[in-house]
Amino acid sequence: MTKLLIVDDEKNIRIGLKTMIEREFPDQYELVTAAHGAEALEMYLEADIEIIITDIRMPVMDGIALIEKISAEPLASGQGGRPMVIILSGYEDFKYAKAAIQYQAVDYLLKPIRREELFAALRKCQDHLAKRSQMTEQLAVTESYRLEVQAVRLQELLLQQEVTEDEVREWSAEIGFNQYILPFSVAVLTYKNEDGSRMKKEDLKSLVLHMFESVDGTLNASLLDREGQVILIGGPQSKFAQMSLLAAERELDGMLIGVSREGSLLPDLVSCYRQACESLKYTFIYPNSRMIWYEELNRKRLVYPVPKEAIRKLGNILGTNREKEMGPLLQEIFRIDQLLEIDITYLEDVSQHMNEQVLDEVFRVYGEASVDVLKLYRKVGDMSNFCHFHDYFRSLEQLLSDLDEYIKEIRSAHSEQGDMREAVVYIENNYHRPLNMAVVSNYVSLNYSYFSEAFKAYTGESFVTYLKKVRIRKAKELLGKGHPKLSDISAAVGFENSRQFSRVFKELEGVSPQEYRDKLAAGIVRFAGGENRVDGDQD
Repeated sequence: MTKLLIVDDEKNIRIGLKTMIEREFPDQYELVTAAHGAEALEMYLEADIEIIITDIRMPVMDGIALIEKISAEPLASGQGGRPMVIILSGYEDFKYAKAAIQYQAVDYLLKPIRREELFAALRKCQDHLAKRSQMTEQLAVTESYRLEVQAVRLQELLLQQEVTEDEVREWSAEIGFNQYILPFSVAVLTYKNEDGSRMKKEDLKSLVLHMFESVDGTLNASLLDREGQVILIGGPQSKFAQMSLLAAERELDGMLIGVSREGSLLPDLVSCYRQACESLKYTFIYPNSRMIWYEELNRKRLVYPVPKEAIRKLGNILGTNREKEMGPLLQEIFRIDQLLEIDITYLEDVSQHMNEQVLDEVFRVYGEASVDVLKLYRKVGDMSNFCHFHDYFRSLEQLLSDLDEYIKEIRSAHSEQGDMREAVVYIENNYHRPLNMAVVSNYVSLNYSYFSEAFKAYTGESFVTYLKKVRIRKAKELLGKGHPKLSDISAAVGFENSRQFSRVFKELEGVSPQEYRDKLAAGIVRFAGGENRVDGDQD
């Protein structure tokens, strides 16, 4: 609804105008009234009045003074423009009309007010407001587009290696550098959760801007870089320190900030952005620091060649029962004793070689491990998945320990399968002898209990059942080759006596040895799926 203010010192006129407008334009206006200009001005300052109908001659403050005061007031943020003014007067005096024109009154109506003229004036006001709203929207779209283009060009500028003197004027115009408040600093911010995931970039930008506004900082520009980090260009530097303290108060432990030196020239934007990015990287090494100043890093840091031989050795000892050597060797590789003085590029290079020479190689040789190991492997493969180095280092230690066990299991499984194959061959060749699990486990040099579990896992059956099936299979072959005595067959396949042989045979085949032989003689044998003839005849 449009907010409309009626100002007149005569109560009856105020009520009359209000009634006419409500009847002609139901639910279109929110109507308020005032008895003189001073009261009307106070109401205007407290509310967003869009149309004012005011008398000229009034006590305390007249209508002309009212519109003079309103014209002198600054527009509030988001306010589309000055209110539409309709002036009422009972005097045909040109000076009032002249004043109305000076202050861009929409219309000038003489008392007594004619309904048609009032309604026409109000419709004229509505047309003006509609055009103003449309123009405001168009300007907002245009401004939004301009700011987007400006942000894109600023992002491109920050990625330049250098800016020549000839390019300075062009870049300045494109990013609006002439409006920057100097000097400025660049801050780069990110937010990492405990699990290594990052806050969504739009949420991060909203949070950062709100916090910077809370510390009353001066902001020249804000944007997201290609890594989803927030870039703030502004100052003074102390405001970034206040932001860090505010993050601590709100327990925003994952917010990390890198801050550059101060700059005053356009080329300084490029160098300051690099400084802030480098400072942000070093929050990875200092676990208790949410914010790093570039000045703190302005000294030579230790750089070493990647210890490829030590990394290769670490890969070689995995799965060799030398777990105690792994921890000290890993600390030596990453130079933990010099961590706070070392250049972060050394850690990045070592991590990359660790991925290629150890982690990737394990899976290339041994295949994929469990889901949990693979999940940790993917996370450890990128240091940026961690807030701080000690989180990365602990996860790498855990992954290496898991891989050590994994390789041992793989090697054990290969060895175990070879042992089981050898045990099965031994049974096939010696079924006719008095075999038991102790004899076979001793033959392949395995612990009795371990052999029992491993044999069942390999064959799908217990040792006793497997041996019975081998012996009965061999007995069936003998039963089909002629007419030896059942006692001879029993002894030939390793049973102690004919009774035991018959019991086991019937247990596995469902018939006695003699019944099986009779069926063979009749040309019928019973298999698991039913009866089949062996003489080629069909029912």
